Amino acid sequence: MARALWFLIKVAIVVAIAVWLAERPGTVAIAWQGWVVETSVGVAVLVTVAALGLAALLYRLWRAVWGGPSSLRRYRRTRRRERGYQALTKGLVAVAAGDAGTARSMARKADGLLNEPPLTMLLSAQAAQLTGDDAAARRYFTAMLERPETAFLGLRGLLTQALRKGDRVEALTLARRARQIQPDTPWLLATLYDLEARSGDWAAAEATLEAAVRAGAVTPEDGRHHRAALLLERSFEAERRGRSDSALHHARAAHDLLPGFVPAAARLAGLLAGGDRLKQAAKVVERTWRLLPHPELADVYRQVLEGYDPLARVKMFQKLLSQSPNHVESHLALARACLDAKLWGEARTHLTKAMELQPSRRIHRLLAELERGEHQDEDAARAWLVQAASAPADPAWTCRSCGAVSRDWAGLCGHCSAFDSLDWKQPTVALHPAPADAVTGPAPALPTAIGTLPAVPEPAR
Repeated sequence: MARALWFLIKVAIVVAIAVWLAERPGTVAIAWQGWVVETSVGVAVLVTVAALGLAALLYRLWRAVWGGPSSLRRYRRTRRRERGYQALTKGLVAVAAGDAGTARSMARKADGLLNEPPLTMLLSAQAAQLTGDDAAARRYFTAMLERPETAFLGLRGLLTQALRKGDRVEALTLARRARQIQPDTPWLLATLYDLEARSGDWAAAEATLEAAVRAGAVTPEDGRHHRAALLLERSFEAERRGRSDSALHHARAAHDLLPGFVPAAARLAGLLAGGDRLKQAAKVVERTWRLLPHPELADVYRQVLEGYDPLARVKMFQKLLSQSPNHVESHLALARACLDAKLWGEARTHLTKAMELQPSRRIHRLLAELERGEHQDEDAARAWLVQAASAPADPAWTCRSCGAVSRDWAGLCGHCSAFDSLDWKQPTVALHPAPADAVTGPAPALPTAIGTLPAVPEPAR
């Protein structure tokens, strides 16, 4: 509509000019070299306009003839680039679809049509990876390092290859080089932190972890837990180097950062107890026990109370029980103290309660120890040990990544080297055979409940 209106306006302007000239007749005379040309004003204007139009037409014709070869070259170049980008696009789609043959073919075609090695090298490297030609892929990724615009992509490709091969030393070197180019890339920060932690470079891993949390690569909650684990490992490292003050400082920082983290609390309490700060150690255990009772805390508490007589230790463990009265570990810790103090009835009461809360092999072993200590009844003790073989497994430090079970907590899984992957839980393992001393002699009848053992009185109320 707008174009039609503009056309009508132009026609109206031309008509108005023609009418204006028609209403104002006149003549135009041109004298040149003895020649005189006379004509009306209208004809003169018409001839002038026609001459200008012809000149413009001749100029455009001259431009087309003179610039034809270069225009043809530009057109061919543009068509070549379009075909190259089409081949590149098809190659990337083939990579995404896992079509190695098409990807390799399109990579060669794009490389021949495009003069852009960064794009074609990346496609060629991905096509080589699809066909399993790691050597060719490595050559392409290495060639990409020579160009600033593709260096990061080349490092990422080489880093992926190193991780796939399990070469953590090369992977760590490549990750650090990549971070110099792109320091705030989330996936790179998370990868670099994991590599530094697995290599035992605790201080560097802690700094990288903070950057990863800021970049959103690690959640704040996971970041706190990982940092507590790193601080705990730094504590162990400081102790190995004979720096006891630094060991205590890192252990305290880990405990303050994550009060419910049992390994940090047990570590701090153990160091305090080793430095004769028994009251502080006891308070650490008691505060953490309120959050999460754990056998490692009970072990440290027994170390703290080593100078007490057995009955006094029982009273102190009763204090722990009062803080978490419905937790199986509270009853097991007090039962252990009662066994040491030879308070057989009270020990049986708490073992009975522990069995009701969460049966485990450890409870069966303690019941066997109770039978030996109270009644010197080896048959009853062996019966409990045999039954322990089919009881639920004791909780243990279990790796989330590979499922391996560790007796003690460590920052690194001893099987797969994953960092901060150990959780305290019942592992899924095959049942172990009964101990050798439990199957010697005639097999006694297995008890089905604590109260069915011979000569076992009812628990004291």
